[in-house]
Amino acid sequence: MPATAKKKSTVPARRASRPDGDATRLTLIETAGQVFAERGYAEATSKEICERAGMPLASVNYHFGSRDGLYEAVLIAAHQQVVGLEDLMALAEGVEDPVLKLRTVLTQLVRLATRAGAPWGFRVVLREVMTPSAAMPTLIEKAIRPKAQFMLGLVSGAMGLPPEHPTVQRGLVFALLPCLAIMVVPKDVPAKLLPAISRDSEGLAEELMRYVMAGLDAIASVQRPEKKEAKTGKKRASPERPPAPEARREKA
Repeated sequence: MPATAKKKSTVPARRASRPDGDATRLTLIETAGQVFAERGYAEATSKEICERAGMPLASVNYHFGSRDGLYEAVLIAAHQQVVGLEDLMALAEGVEDPVLKLRTVLTQLVRLATRAGAPWGFRVVLREVMTPSAAMPTLIEKAIRPKAQFMLGLVSGAMGLPPEHPTVQRGLVFALLPCLAIMVVPKDVPAKLLPAISRDSEGLAEELMRYVMAGLDAIASVQRPEKKEAKTGKKRASPERPPAPEARREKA
């Protein structure tokens, strides 16, 4: 019987193993974060990012769809790098007193803002805030809003008012603005102008907390007078009325 010719195998030859997809994404995000922090969104290119990461140029499109998709991923990672929602929740966990809970979280934010050698995430977020891109709505929905809702709950508990109350929402702004200002101001500015601040970050955190907590209590007490009265056991004294004209004449 004549020997039949062997058919070529239709199974494709096994390719060399490729780097793990998640690891590749993380490398691209980390490298792109540094490039975006240095150059800004407008000036950073996929070519430079891939060259620094040691990856093919097509990697950006393959893993993120486009440079815009990569930038969105970098923004979310940057906000997480500044402070993660899980980190905030862990700080508040197990703290029963609502005022102490808010104070604990805000103190940590001040410590993060005053630490030396801030990661690239600070600069990426700052650039985006100063010059918003088309990715800002994504950053708000995926990173900022969940943390804002968590912080709003803490402020609500500390003030004894519902989260939807306008005073609570203003209180959140009043509580966070000093922390955000410390974060965005270049570290050498206060060191030159107000050196005592840079020398004692713990003192700054402690006194800022006194300032913020006293302010929140003051504006909340105006909105809940009945609770204040119940706490002190006293009713507000009604303003004394001037005597009637007849009484004044009799006195004279």
